[in-house]
Amino acid sequence: MLPRSRTLPPRIHHPKVDENRDARHYLQIETQPKPPPETHPIIQPIYSKCYDDDGRLKRTGTVWTATSHIITAVIGSGVLSLAWAIGQLGWVAGPAVMLIFALVILYTSNLLSQCYRSGDPTTGKRNYTYMDAVKARLGGRKVMICGLIQYLNLFGVAIGYTIAASISMMAIKRSNCLHKSEGKDPCHMSSNGYMITFGITEVLFSQIPDFDQVWWLSIVAAIMSFTYSTVGLSLGISKVAENGTLKGSLMGISIGTVTPTQKLWRSMQALGAIAFAYSYSIILIEIQDTLRSPPAEYKTMKKATSISIMVTTVFYLLCGCMGYAAFGDDAPGNLLTGFGFKNPFWLLDIANVAIVVHLVGAYQVYCQPLFAFVEKWSAQRWSKKGFITEEYNIPIPLLGTFKFNIFRLVWRTIFVAVTTVISMLMPFFNDVVGILGAFGFWPLTVYFPVEMYIAEKKIGKWTPPWVGLQILSVTCLLISLAAACGSVAGVVLDLKSYKPFKTTY
Repeated sequence: MLPRSRTLPPRIHHPKVDENRDARHYLQIETQPKPPPETHPIIQPIYSKCYDDDGRLKRTGTVWTATSHIITAVIGSGVLSLAWAIGQLGWVAGPAVMLIFALVILYTSNLLSQCYRSGDPTTGKRNYTYMDAVKARLGGRKVMICGLIQYLNLFGVAIGYTIAASISMMAIKRSNCLHKSEGKDPCHMSSNGYMITFGITEVLFSQIPDFDQVWWLSIVAAIMSFTYSTVGLSLGISKVAENGTLKGSLMGISIGTVTPTQKLWRSMQALGAIAFAYSYSIILIEIQDTLRSPPAEYKTMKKATSISIMVTTVFYLLCGCMGYAAFGDDAPGNLLTGFGFKNPFWLLDIANVAIVVHLVGAYQVYCQPLFAFVEKWSAQRWSKKGFITEEYNIPIPLLGTFKFNIFRLVWRTIFVAVTTVISMLMPFFNDVVGILGAFGFWPLTVYFPVEMYIAEKKIGKWTPPWVGLQILSVTCLLISLAAACGSVAGVVLDLKSYKPFKTTY
């Protein structure tokens, strides 16, 4: 196996390239060597074996690593809110909406995957990030708008995952406390300490330099997501068997249990929750940039997307529907909390531990593109500052050499600290999930992929394909607006009884 080093072969010299990997990566300095002198004909074979067509080290990603990244991103904490979402929409609209979202995500993801290369889909210029793809095809202000929405969404996901992880950590503590006291102690506790613990963990993992180096963490997270989803599904089936009937109704939570206005807002918020549970387009191009070729990257990505969406949709339907069948109108915002803290409390502990481990990995999968953007911009602006670009090799026994960068340590630590503090200020899991889903779904999952595909294929206005794509885009815009209204209304209600840093469960 080739060492993971970005340095050029020793015989090649380029005046603009030093041995610092991050400076070259973030500045995107052209590393394609000049044709070697005729006296050194052996260099070209070495180069082609070690590097891709853009001069970067050979990418090693496969359909399975891409699938693990997608599953890690998709089967996140959002799966826990699906029983509640179906509870608001009912047995007819709930599963139908979930299937529609799955088909839309699958279709637009395939459109987006064809935007990884400009021009020829096999040999065209690579676009390393979502913003690069938008810049290559749309340009202008749309690049800035895309970047603002994408990175704000990634920032919000970090907040949502911090809240979700703290809830699961508290659930472990409370289940053991209630079991020990046999229910006599209410075991109330604050979420602040658990959010700080999660934040410290993320500070450590955030020092992993690159997206392609978190593949192992992504695989672990994907396994954990299946673990807690399976536990939730199993407990739902057990609860249905215990009840002896399927709870719920065709139209969802009934008027009387909630007011007509609340029913409307909750239904809209449920759309945002489902959208959040599926959204991963904001990191699709970054995942695709880890894939080896041949075959062409978009072909591998299409397979990975199809496998991932199919698997996650089956899990979502099973978990969401069984959760609703078990609890009916009382379906909780977090499925696992609905089973209480009685036996088998140890099984719930396993599920909550799996959630925490998964969220540690998912946090990194989502935040790495944001980290890379800030570090690339900083390297371009202050290219001669050693603080920004200098790396130090630190030998770690049994693990090899770790590349340490001071700027990476400082900036990523500040980022994690800020998201942790905001999470402590706004610990509203369901509402945050709904807002994030509404805010990012239409522009990043539908609008930009559709517009880039139209530009790439040069589809003329008012032609049947153009009209069809625009209808899809406008419909999804209306859904996003409705979801945003419902989620904002939920936050407003939460704030009426909220005290900063004093939330207890």
